[in-house]
Amino acid sequence: MRSRTMEEHRRIAPSMIKCAIITLSDSQSREHGTVEKPPSTDISGKILYENLKDKYQVIGYKLIGDDPENLIEAVNDMIRKGAMVIFTTGGTGISKKDITIETLRGLFEKELEGFGEIFRYESYKELGAGAILTRATAGIYKDSFIIALPGSPNAVKMGLNIIIDELGHIIKHVKEHQNR
Repeated sequence: MRSRTMEEHRRIAPSMIKCAIITLSDSQSREHGTVEKPPSTDISGKILYENLKDKYQVIGYKLIGDDPENLIEAVNDMIRKGAMVIFTTGGTGISKKDITIETLRGLFEKELEGFGEIFRYESYKELGAGAILTRATAGIYKDSFIIALPGSPNAVKMGLNIIIDELGHIIKHVKEHQNR
């Protein structure tokens, strides 16, 4: 159920949204190096790219290793290129090399915990208690909206299903935050 206010916000929200994608994968980064579009082996990156390009403008893609400095550099590069929304995929697990969530939380000016909560709830409906291991988040950094998704193709599809139609509404609020 949606409120009148939410519907009004969605109506006046920007429709031309510039998006970027960052895939974190040590093995794929070593194999492919620097590329402009997701390679065939980056299934999750391709899912993001194909779904976003149909609705929004995709202005950048990066494939990087699981390294905090690489992630910060990639995020800042995408922001310099004008990204309003940045999707990351991969590096959200619980091993020591999984650095996405902690790195992005260190950057966020505001975290939107609701995204991760809804993501885990939807994961729980599919996976049961195994969803405890699921980590996803979203937040605002330098007036851009960043969504961190796991690397699994099913998780990326789920995350897109949750957020894709709300991007304009979220960007409207990010722009208001920017003007304060």
